[in-house]
Amino acid sequence: MSAPTVDTADVTAQVTALATAAKAASRSLAGLSTSAKNTVLAAAAAAVEAAQEQILAANASDIARAEADGTEAALIDRLRLTPDRVRGIADGLRQVAGLPDPIGEVTAGKTLPNGLSLRQVRVPLGVVGIVYEARPNVTADAFGIGFKSGNAVLLRGSGSAADSNAAIVAVLRDVLAAHDLNPDAVSLLPAHDRASVTALIQARGLVDVVIPRGGAGLINAVVANATVPTIETGTGNCHVYVHSAADLDMAETVVVNAKARRPSVCNAAETVLIDEAIVDVALPRLTDALKAAGVTIHGDEPGMEPADEKDWSEEYLSLDIAVRRVAGLDEAVEHISRYGTGHTEAIITSDLAAANEFTNRVDAAAVVVNASTAFTDGEQFGFGAEIGISTQKLHARGPMGLPELTSTKWVVWGNGQIRPA
Repeated sequence: MSAPTVDTADVTAQVTALATAAKAASRSLAGLSTSAKNTVLAAAAAAVEAAQEQILAANASDIARAEADGTEAALIDRLRLTPDRVRGIADGLRQVAGLPDPIGEVTAGKTLPNGLSLRQVRVPLGVVGIVYEARPNVTADAFGIGFKSGNAVLLRGSGSAADSNAAIVAVLRDVLAAHDLNPDAVSLLPAHDRASVTALIQARGLVDVVIPRGGAGLINAVVANATVPTIETGTGNCHVYVHSAADLDMAETVVVNAKARRPSVCNAAETVLIDEAIVDVALPRLTDALKAAGVTIHGDEPGMEPADEKDWSEEYLSLDIAVRRVAGLDEAVEHISRYGTGHTEAIITSDLAAANEFTNRVDAAAVVVNASTAFTDGEQFGFGAEIGISTQKLHARGPMGLPELTSTKWVVWGNGQIRPA
């Protein structure tokens, strides 16, 4: 059966209308008090929990459609909601409510010799567009963190999660309306045609920033075609380097957790680098532990799936991992520099000098010593729900919490000063 024909002009007009409404809503959010925002977020959390049955029913429809389409298990895991995950969505909203409000925070200030008083304060970005794949929890996360930071959000989720996203957004819009707020502070864009993505990322003057979350193809397409400013949330080809001075009990625990805890997320480890000085002991121990966790190992060693260049640069997002021996820290850093995506890189070592050298030389949004890469996460960092993990270097880098969804403006107070000719 062929897909229905979609009128691109109609989709563009629909997105433009939603963006225009979001722009109007954003103006009303900028002046909301912290207590008012927290009240709404608490109500939203309670409403999500109360609507659990409807949300799970909508998600079951999405899951059934994905399974019928032969979607990979890892992607279905990203899509699936459970009662625990719905409670997690609600808890994320409550966590955001409990965080400091960045709006109005004074980030710099001084008085000039002429008496002018300058203050730099945090202000909302305005309208934030989010383009994301599967993971319906992002729908509520994006609303929560956007709302607390005074922004309206335009959500363009994937078609695979269309029913789940619609159910969640309906709950959120009802909560806003019940509190006499403009429900257009959160809107869901059409998800079954790419024209809606194009319209969103090219809506200059209506949308202030776009944040893509998903695989490399999605992110690259948005970055390459957007005329709206974009914050790039990169893919996660994350490494764990097991140094010659590693505690192997720790290494085993960390590597298995980093890979197998939830392999479908961007902070999962995709490559293990083992120092040649300990490879005879460490390699069999780590590979046995990974295999016991159901992981398929790619590499150059006997008994592994033969690796090629793609394996070293691959973000598997599945129970697969690449393993390579390296001559030492220099080669480990060189490998990471060549194949890493700037997301999260980890070292396991009891050598403080080696740990410091690794953290100094490795260029990534997060560099971890003696812990799992899975900790690169806004909630784990204490930010509450995150809007994404930025791998770029401008404006924001790493897990993006409330401050990263703000800009600043200068407020200047005087008493009649004029600038000399």
